This record gives sequence, C-alpha cells and structure tokens, in this order.
Amino acid sequence: MTGAPDDDPVVAPDATPVVTGASPDGLPPLRDVIRDLDLGAKKSLGQNFILDLNLTRRIARAAGPLAGLTAVEIGPGPGGLTRGLLLEGAERVIAIEADPRCEPALAAIGARYPGQLQVIMGDALDVDWATLVGPQAGRAVIAANLPYNVATRLLIGWLETEPWPPWFQRMALMFQKEVAERIVAVPGSKAYGRLAVISQWRTRPRIALTLGPEAFTPPPKVASAVVEFTPHARCEPECSVFTLGRVTAAAFGQRRKMLRQSLRTLLPEPGPFLEAAAIDPTARAEDLTPKDFARLAAVVDGVGR
Repeated sequence: MTGAPDDDPVVAPDATPVVTGASPDGLPPLRDVIRDLDLGAKKSLGQNFILDLNLTRRIARAAGPLAGLTAVEIGPGPGGLTRGLLLEGAERVIAIEADPRCEPALAAIGARYPGQLQVIMGDALDVDWATLVGPQAGRAVIAANLPYNVATRLLIGWLETEPWPPWFQRMALMFQKEVAERIVAVPGSKAYGRLAVISQWRTRPRIALTLGPEAFTPPPKVASAVVEFTPHARCEPECSVFTLGRVTAAAFGQRRKMLRQSLRTLLPEPGPFLEAAAIDPTARAEDLTPKDFARLAAVVDGVGR
C-alpha cells in the first residue's frame, strides 16, 4: 500500500453510494466528506469505500465486543469503518493509511473522539505490529476493509506472527468473496489450498458477512465478504509456520500430482517423510487436512534440527 503518483488514475466519486439516515456520531455523512475533499477512489491503492455507517458498524461488530480494546485498521480511507469502530465502543483505533488525501477526513474524526484515534500515514506492509500496539498487545483486534491489492499479503503476515498466540484477539477482514471462500475451504474442494491450510491451522475462520458490489463506492466487479478469525490458543500439531508454508507451497504447486511426486521440489525423497507422518504417498494435496500438513511439517522440522 504505497503512495500514488500525481497522475494516478482516479475513479470519479459521484457513483451512488448506499447511505441511510443521519450520521449518529454528529459528523458529516461520508458522501459529503468524499465530495467536499474530492476523494475519488484510486485504483492503484485498491480503494473501494463503504459509505453506509449502518454497514460499517456491522463489520465492526464482526470483530466481537470492542469495549476496552484497541482496533487496528488498515486503509481507512475517509473513515467509514473508523467511525463504525468508535461508535461500537472501541477504546482506541490505530489507523494506517497510505493516501495523504484522506488525512483531513481522519483528522475530523480524531477531533470528534479526542485521544481515541491514532492515524499513521504510511505503508501497512512495513509496520512492526507488535511494537505499534505496544502495551495493548493481547487486547487488540484487527478490523479492516482491506485494499484488495495487498489483502492476502497482509493476512499471511498476521498468520505468521511469532510467538503465538498473537498480539491480536480477533480479526474481522474484508476480502473479495473468492478469497474469503479460499480461506474457509474444506479439503477436497477446488478452493482448498495453502491459504486455507495456514488460516485453519492458526485460527478458526468463518464468513460473517457477504456484500454485493452495490455496497461500495465505486462498485467493484466482484462480491466481497467479511471473514472473522479467532486464533487458536495452541496450533496443533505443533510445527514451524514457515516450514508449513514451504510444505504447502510444494504440495499445492503441483496439486494434481501425488504427494510422493509433488513434494520432490522440497524433499529429494518424500517417501520416508510421508511414512513418518502417517500420510499416504499416493494422496494429493487437496486430500490432506490442515492437521495432516502440520504433522508433515513437524516431521520435516525434526529432520532439520
């Protein structure tokens, strides 16, 4: 999520948003904020704004009870979800935004909620999350309408957090619906892959809310979904999350092949590893559960020590 050049193409901000009722926080309606600040959504930043505060509050609630917690938000834009999080009781919101045009809108929210909003202008991919949250580690949630161009990279980074349990209690994240379905996919399905394995080994993910394109300004070409992630206290079987990534990359890199063949990109002779993990060497990647993959990664870890 990096800043865009001055000549970056901008989508006109006059698409009809979904807006209902007056703003309950006393701030101007988001449609007016976008118009007054000329905040057309930039394609290079993956921006699609949600202007209905009723909807942003529903997304905030998907992150669970917020009282006493710090909410970390990525890509707040004009602040629709930011306002939803504060309205739903978040004690503090840390918002990371790459687009300097959004600063005035976020500053107005900060003035309405003194001491409760911290805005960091920069690239979320460069953030040291545990240091950022500081003393609130363990009392934080992540809630974001993620920019689609960096959504998966951010998710993987959070799922690879060490040590585990992580610094966040829960996550409620917006993805393209196709990505959300890959996260919750079950073994044997076409959508099942590396993203499902790591997501389900480290957390309990579920689709909490599905939104059509009309919920956004400008409307994207695809539907979207909010996925709620609840971290497991222990990830079992235990293994290195990075080894798990290498094993799943090899297995799903040639998903139509049997594991005894597909794993040769990682292991010269996969057979003994599969046998030690009690996995059928003629199985394919899509046949294994996340626990199966973790068990295999644990065997690989053990040999490497």
